Amino acid sequence: AGRAPPSVHLQPRSAAQRGGGGRAMGSEAGGPRATAPGQQLRALFYVLPPGESSFRTVEEVPDYVEKSIPFFIAFIVLEFAVSWVQKRKLSGRINDGISSLSLGILSRLPDVLFRSVDLISYIYVWNNYRLFELPWDSPWTWYLTLLGVDFAYYCFHRISHEVNILWAAHQVHHSSEDYNLFTALRQSVLQKYTSWIFNLPMALFIPPSVFAVHLQFNLLYQFWIHTEVITNLGPLEWILNTPSHHRVHHGRNPYCIDKNYGGTFIIWDRIFGTFEAEDAKVVYGLTHPVNSFDPIMLQLRPLAHIWNTFWATPGFCDKLSVIFKGPGWGPGKPRLGLPEEIPVITGKEVPFNPSVPAYLNCYAVVHFAVIMDLYTELLGTVTTLSQGTIFLRIGFIILSLTSFGLLMENRQDTKPGILEIIRCLVFVGVYKLGYLRSQFSSLGYAYEV
Repeated sequence: AGRAPPSVHLQPRSAAQRGGGGRAMGSEAGGPRATAPGQQLRALFYVLPPGESSFRTVEEVPDYVEKSIPFFIAFIVLEFAVSWVQKRKLSGRINDGISSLSLGILSRLPDVLFRSVDLISYIYVWNNYRLFELPWDSPWTWYLTLLGVDFAYYCFHRISHEVNILWAAHQVHHSSEDYNLFTALRQSVLQKYTSWIFNLPMALFIPPSVFAVHLQFNLLYQFWIHTEVITNLGPLEWILNTPSHHRVHHGRNPYCIDKNYGGTFIIWDRIFGTFEAEDAKVVYGLTHPVNSFDPIMLQLRPLAHIWNTFWATPGFCDKLSVIFKGPGWGPGKPRLGLPEEIPVITGKEVPFNPSVPAYLNCYAVVHFAVIMDLYTELLGTVTTLSQGTIFLRIGFIILSLTSFGLLMENRQDTKPGILEIIRCLVFVGVYKLGYLRSQFSSLGYAYEV
């Protein structure tokens, strides 16, 4: 977890060329190879062998992330069922689940307009600066890339916790006080614009087609480890990143802070001294909880805090330290702050969970489902839309996600209700004018009602 799903569109898009974020990889050059459901399921667990996942060109590489969406849904449903059997309670809450999904959608909206910096930068270095070329069809290249991508992720992930300006983006993923498969989809809009740097050394010798496969596999693997229903995996705990190890990473207990950065493997944490085994019951979330479901606020408030702290801190060097040292740093403190300042966990912490009437929960779920429909339809038709229509749809989606977040907070003022009324009026207007479309034409009248 910790970065948005990759896309491998390689050139800036014109209005006629734009494809939806998460469109099939390499579709400009004849399209990707198809993957069977069994292959897709194995890709989710990083057990698709080199013989089935090696490609000569980037254009042939399937979009494993997009094709995994049905499995995401299936595993979320399965997690709810297993959690109910084990504990007689569901594995998540409506408000937090909608918040996580909203942040996931928000993180993917830039991909509708722009192409991923991950592969653009990688292919640029490969085309202009590569030192030598490893064979794309060699199992040795495949396994070397597996290790290289995961080590690059470990380095990026660790520095994202230790540099304040990078943490301001990454903290979005840690802001949930629940720990379930919804949390895996809780992503930052900004983080992808810094993570690409760590992959560039591999572009000196590893073909882009091999890198494009492992960039996705490394991401997909991290989906299923966001769960409490799997306790311990025995000997695999020594090598792989598992739900137990990743629960520690998401904890705000003092023993959990800045531990277990690995993506697929836990070996890097064991080598570099950042490993911690699960011990006391983990309390999830940020050390200083945000207490909000507003996706825009969750994305931007840490940046506002850095801005205010920067100007309030005297001295040029200390101002730079506000940006480039740890989020717990202050004048006179070590680079990563003082461990004793981390709030003590009592075990009685209560997640932010405002009481909301049942009808309002139902309202939010139904309307969020409508937005999911409109979002999916946008991805599927983006190549046929004008730039103005695309911006209008993106703006309406952002407005809707913000409104849902504020409704779930059950604030005592009237602003969320007024915003929702405005949102509904905007919807009726733009839907009547044809700027919004559902995938299901038969639902058009129902949506207006």
